[in-house]
Amino acid sequence: QVQLVESGGGLVQAGGSLRLSCAASGRTLSSYGMGWFRQAPGKEREFVAAISWSGGSTYYADSVKGRFTISRDNAKNTNYLQMNSLKPEDTAVYYCNADARGHGNSWFGFGSWGQGTQVTVSA
Repeated sequence: QVQLVESGGGLVQAGGSLRLSCAASGRTLSSYGMGWFRQAPGKEREFVAAISWSGGSTYYADSVKGRFTISRDNAKNTNYLQMNSLKPEDTAVYYCNADARGHGNSWFGFGSWGQGTQVTVSA
């Protein structure tokens, strides 16, 4: 069973940046696609970004395309979400998933979830 720990969230002003990390233990993730999802208060969890097992392909929700960048370091069993030009509507709890599957901008998490990290963007 893989355990995921997200970190890097916080409070930032609109236009600012944050870098989220998702560290995995218990199983190597190098053979799995990984993804980031988020859930705002009163809303369902939604897809944000995903990356293929090799890191060669990345996918983004339309709402974050051009502002967020997902990457991974398989040697460290960790993936990252660089978030730039943050907007108040990006405020949510961000979750990492260890087995993300999908295509285009339609992805779902089939593996373990982390505990989430809060991102709050003030206007």
